[in-house]
Amino acid sequence: MAKNIRKPAPRQAPVPKKKAKAVARPKPAKKPASAKKSLKAIRPWTPAEIHEVFSRFRKANPEPKGELEHLNPYTLLVAVVLSAQATDAGVNRATRELFEVADTPQKMLDLGEEALRDYIKTIGLYRTKAKNVIALSAKLLAEFGGEVPRTRSEIESLPGAGRKTANVVLNMAFGEHTMAVDTHVFRVGNRTMLAPGKTPLEVELGLEKVIPAEFMLRAHHWLILHGRYTCLARKPRCEVCLINDLCRWPEKTV
Repeated sequence: MAKNIRKPAPRQAPVPKKKAKAVARPKPAKKPASAKKSLKAIRPWTPAEIHEVFSRFRKANPEPKGELEHLNPYTLLVAVVLSAQATDAGVNRATRELFEVADTPQKMLDLGEEALRDYIKTIGLYRTKAKNVIALSAKLLAEFGGEVPRTRSEIESLPGAGRKTANVVLNMAFGEHTMAVDTHVFRVGNRTMLAPGKTPLEVELGLEKVIPAEFMLRAHHWLILHGRYTCLARKPRCEVCLINDLCRWPEKTV
């Protein structure tokens, strides 16, 4: 008896898969042609123009002062260490009473870290800063005879002190021609194109290179004050700027 042999079912052709539609990626926004042109058209500052800038600053404010209150090189050092990520006004409110009882390294150690925290608790990062102030006071007594050292490397070796701290102390306490670059000086150096740089050190070295020696003692004060009160971060006050005719910022409003 013959067996029923099943014929294999015909194979169906595979259904072609639909190609996924390519999703268009947004293209990066192009800078307006006018902005590109203006950036390319910026000419370098001439020595005569830079001299004019600082002559105007000097005429408007012959004796600029730092706004951190202090009594001596030690209290200046402490105030600058406390001012990191804090305003000068906020530091001054805390240190007025503090410096009445602790204006030397030994007095600060006698006060102690816990009591120091109570004086500076309104300042950001006050616990870490209190620890640093006690440690730097101890190091000043142990290694420098209780005096603030007069070299950048020695100041930078103190707990809580960096290059900016050293530059401020060397300039304000000892009359050195240093350039302390804070957020204001960094902004002014880049915005005006006096000394553009990606880092504070680049701006510092650039400013030291172009500012005439006769202005260097007070230059960082003038630039800080200019950035703090005129060349503001969000809404620069170009209409009252002393150097608006010389400034290289393409977006200036005058």
